[in-house]
Amino acid sequence: MELDPLILARVQFAFTISFHIIFPAFTIGLSAWIATLLGISLWTGDPHYRDLAQFWTKIFAVSFAMGVVSGIVLTYQFGTNWSAFSLAAGNVIGPLIGLEVLTAFFLEASFLGIMLFGRDRVSPQLHFASAVLVAIGTAISAFWILSANSWMQYPAGHEVRDGIAYPVDWWQIIFSPTFHWRFVHMLIAAYITTGFVVLAVGARFWLKGKHLIEAETMMKMALGILVVLTPVQAVVGDFHGLNTLEHQPAKIAGMEAHWDGNHPAPLVLFAIPDEEAEMNRFELAIPKLGSLILKHDLNATFPGLKQFAPEDRPPVLPIFISFRVMVGIGLVMIALSVIGAFKWWRGHLFRPGWLMQIFAWTWPLGFIAVLAGWITTEIGRQPWVATGLMRTEDALSPVGGVAVLVSLVLFVLVYAVIFVSGGYYINRLLEKGPVRHIPKEDLRPTRPMAAAKDAGRIALSAGE
Repeated sequence: MELDPLILARVQFAFTISFHIIFPAFTIGLSAWIATLLGISLWTGDPHYRDLAQFWTKIFAVSFAMGVVSGIVLTYQFGTNWSAFSLAAGNVIGPLIGLEVLTAFFLEASFLGIMLFGRDRVSPQLHFASAVLVAIGTAISAFWILSANSWMQYPAGHEVRDGIAYPVDWWQIIFSPTFHWRFVHMLIAAYITTGFVVLAVGARFWLKGKHLIEAETMMKMALGILVVLTPVQAVVGDFHGLNTLEHQPAKIAGMEAHWDGNHPAPLVLFAIPDEEAEMNRFELAIPKLGSLILKHDLNATFPGLKQFAPEDRPPVLPIFISFRVMVGIGLVMIALSVIGAFKWWRGHLFRPGWLMQIFAWTWPLGFIAVLAGWITTEIGRQPWVATGLMRTEDALSPVGGVAVLVSLVLFVLVYAVIFVSGGYYINRLLEKGPVRHIPKEDLRPTRPMAAAKDAGRIALSAGE
């Protein structure tokens, strides 16, 4: 059987990006959470918040390291598996990735050591400042990566000569038309992801009767931000969808399994899209609601899949399912956040019951939603690796299927070892929980022993 290098290269990139994206989605929010805790501690003088920050800093360190390792692999693949794309788009993508290293990674690397090890070595003000700068660095990193990816979604600010893109207007390249809402959407997703992890950890501590003060602080702070951000994310998602409809209508048509653009679109709740027959099997839909959501008009129309040549359509089934997974989880997140905030307001939050049990298992929700969103975004761009500039099949390196398969197997094995080990260590840290810090000035003998030693020193002095 002949191995298809295109399929294998796409599987390899999908595998590595899926592992990588969960770590930035966590560390972007986690760094902001740690900076917030240190800021509150600095403002109030309460060491309780510094202890919590120290606990989560250990988890951040492991997650950040695994994110760096998995991110490096992605850049190598541009040369090993996608060299034709690197040649065609390298004049644009290369500087954007280089700027991410120069601005974000260097900033993070410069202050990460102070954030990790500076608690008792630098002033609280400098420790807090280092955490803020690391948090800003992670957000800047997301800025440049999403800028590069948004250009691939809708290239702008360039000219093509002999099949190669050359920059013309860097402002248009950096802020391509699909960038703004995608960047905001991703940042909020990262904060929500971290919020549900913190909420779940707090709920588990509370149910076990361990670290109760820390557990209540984590749950209150997590719910406070989640009850705000989850509805805001729904609004941002709506604007993002409108932007996508304007600039990538084929993607929206695939996400909605919308075939005939001559009629108002229903909201398809469930279906099995049949691309050969150009119809949906077993469809369950609400008439015209799709048009209301996407055009804010019950009778409006927008392009359907039949209005695009078959070779220009994205694979419908994967993005149809992944989009609904993302939206479904988003609705669950909103409901849990609102219910939790209401219980907190009524003074009934910290009681054993079904809600606390559910909170203890909410930690994967954000990760699943982020993965589903990226599947929708990346598969929805197909068959283009850079829309209108280069098709995915033309971006491949001149490499054989066996070589790609061997590297894929090695990646799977190495990732299995690294990420299982990292996940185990993070779980150990979570099981151990926060450690209450004792300042150095308090590390001294108890009062009776200190008094006895003081008396002995006085007697010796008198004898001299």
